[in-house]
Amino acid sequence: MKKYVFIVTDRNRNNLHVGLSADMMKTMGFYRTMPNLFFDAGQQLTRLVYFEELRDEESADYRFKAINRFTRVQKERIIRGVNPDWLDLTIGLDYEKILSTGFTVRPTVAWLS
Repeated sequence: MKKYVFIVTDRNRNNLHVGLSADMMKTMGFYRTMPNLFFDAGQQLTRLVYFEELRDEESADYRFKAINRFTRVQKERIIRGVNPDWLDLTIGLDYEKILSTGFTVRPTVAWLS
């Protein structure tokens, strides 16, 4: 079973949160719909900036604990290593989900008149 270790941040990159999940899309959906109990809208953790896919729960748990102990500088270093512009990676996960469901896009022909 696949497990994911991930880091999410807010739009201003002030807060970094390390998490562990079996379903990244469901987890990111939760973060986006989570009520603003502890953060205002600017600090809500909605941007997935880093994730690792691991094959088993034991290695995922070990990696989660390791990244969770990192300092902010170390976390920023691993994020910038794979995502230098801090783009939201959820868009790519959506695209992979579409491809895995077998959805095909057929090109349309636009006729000029």
